[in-house]
Amino acid sequence: MLMKSPVNFALIICIAVLGAIIINLMGVISPAIAFAAGAIISGLACLYLPLPDFKPSTQDYPEPNTANNEEESPQSKTLYVGNLPYRANENDVRTLFSEHGEVFAVRLMKDKRTGKRRGFGFVVMAAAQADDAINSLNNNVYGERTLKVREANDPKKQENS
Repeated sequence: MLMKSPVNFALIICIAVLGAIIINLMGVISPAIAFAAGAIISGLACLYLPLPDFKPSTQDYPEPNTANNEEESPQSKTLYVGNLPYRANENDVRTLFSEHGEVFAVRLMKDKRTGKRRGFGFVVMAAAQADDAINSLNNNVYGERTLKVREANDPKKQENS
């Protein structure tokens, strides 16, 4: 196959244009004929000098649902954490939840306009220890506020049931 990727096609066009400029600088023929000659020469060059196939390596794009990814996987659970003190940052919340298990990621929500924290966020942690963290931290006081902790995908439970 002559053109293995769009990058190779762009390279052929660049060579054709460069050939046209060089031939045109000689002043012997018109620019249109010079471009056609450059295209033919670059096409022939590609037949005899195969171009490399430019493919991204798999290291550049990690597999989804790995430990480095913040997405939820079977080994992790995402917890909703509400009623956080506004002064609490990601490190504070990570330290608090690390006492109950391995924490993979912490995301605290901010107001788009002001950039101030909104008092809630999400913690991705090991699934085996997530229930322990929920039981230990839900309705506990942290920074003079009573935390609300539950699994992020669970609908809010009724207060009276």
